[in-house]
Amino acid sequence: MTHKVGPKGQVVIPKEIRDRLGIRPGDRVSFWCDGDAVSVRRIDDIRSLIGIFADGPSLTEDLMAERRADREREEARLAAFGVSQAEFDADARTR
Repeated sequence: MTHKVGPKGQVVIPKEIRDRLGIRPGDRVSFWCDGDAVSVRRIDDIRSLIGIFADGPSLTEDLMAERRADREREEARLAAFGVSQAEFDADARTR
């Protein structure tokens, strides 16, 4: 595909490329030099992400629950060897 640069330096992005990149009228794009070529990328507007997780699970709560489960598994493993978590931690600090 070859296009002519207009008097203001403007070029039309071919429809096939716009469709592939999801570029629509009014979207923001960024340009950068890549060797002797120019690359273009659609910029997602951060405002479109506001509230995206509002109705979903709390990622912090999920992470804390996962950490608690990890800790309980580790404590159970240590208990099988007759060692408490406090003893293990104290031994680890002395190494």
